[in-house]
Amino acid sequence: MRPNVSVRRLAGAVAAAVLGLGLFLSPALADAGFERWIASFRQTAADNGISRTTYDRAFRGIDSVDPEVLEKARYQPEFTAPVWDYFDNRVHEQSVEVGRAMARKYKGTLDKIEARFGVDRHIILAIWSMESNYGEILKNDKVMRNVVRSLATLAYADKKRAKFARTQLIAALKILQRGDIDESHLTGSWAGAMGHTQFIPTSYQLYAVDFDGNGRRDIWNSVPDALATAANLLRKNGWQAGKTWGYEVELPDGRKFPNGSLTLSKWQSLGVTRANGKGFKNGGDKAELKAPDGRSGPAFLATKNFFVLKAYNNADKYALAVGLLADELAGYGGLVRDWNRPFTKLSFAEKQELQERLSVHGYYDGKFDGKIGEGSKTAIKAFQAQAGLTPDGHPSMEVLARLRQR
Repeated sequence: MRPNVSVRRLAGAVAAAVLGLGLFLSPALADAGFERWIASFRQTAADNGISRTTYDRAFRGIDSVDPEVLEKARYQPEFTAPVWDYFDNRVHEQSVEVGRAMARKYKGTLDKIEARFGVDRHIILAIWSMESNYGEILKNDKVMRNVVRSLATLAYADKKRAKFARTQLIAALKILQRGDIDESHLTGSWAGAMGHTQFIPTSYQLYAVDFDGNGRRDIWNSVPDALATAANLLRKNGWQAGKTWGYEVELPDGRKFPNGSLTLSKWQSLGVTRANGKGFKNGGDKAELKAPDGRSGPAFLATKNFFVLKAYNNADKYALAVGLLADELAGYGGLVRDWNRPFTKLSFAEKQELQERLSVHGYYDGKFDGKIGEGSKTAIKAFQAQAGLTPDGHPSMEVLARLRQR
């Protein structure tokens, strides 16, 4: 059931992408056009200091666009996921357990990173989790792709991203030419984000660090280089050593609050208190109120470091997920007030069980990874519809209980 849906969806998306590019006449014409583009881009590369030898090495064996890159570039989510969905897939028991294990394994490295860059180790570990699942994504050949081919594909065939891709491609070629990595290991996401901490090539050029001292800035194979590079980005964007990213807070009923930044002391005078009952440190520091799930959900006062985290990914949800995961890694505990879910939440292990039971009954063909993506939601909806439940796709205890009865 599920495999056929996936195949049809992927085939349709790829076909639409190719048709949209006007390259549907024949594969030979498509490849010929791309090869002409590669030949013409050589001069642009040369104008930016890329040698003929480097260019030839980078493009050896690349003679066609990557259709999966185009499919991913054109994919538009069918709906905006609710806020709890984003956090449930990123801040959970496994991400905390593995992160604490990594903290022990790389203690010496993290000690040195904190001393040099002033960035808390738990923040760095949380970024590592968010970006590559502590490096696990680098082992997935379905996700990791040839960076040169991916960026050349976008530069040639995606008008919306062409300028970005050309800039990133030149930067990637400079990385290769400098010798930090060889062409066979210059891999990344479909959009060119690279290594354990997922840096695009231009950001790599700005912030990459050779922290293990071997003469190469290798964020693909050296965990010390990758984590130090993330810390360097935060430091250079204004990270305040020894200070938090923010606080979970409780809001008094019925009071309206001003927009913008106020000191923590001022927020406290307006009746805003820490959710755990403790006082605010550094009352003169300024913070902004964030309530991504509305007044009835958890609320936060975001300080300077929260906005520094957005230099990594300019989204409130991203910065908040990093901060919340870092707090749990440090042993500060989870949220006092949970997200507003219209169902009973499952543990991470229970989500894996849910996926496994859906698979046994023919609804799901993905990994039992506890992450509820589109494949899992589609499977849940199919089961709910068959079982006479509302097909909302929620990974609920109600659905798992019904599956356990089968």
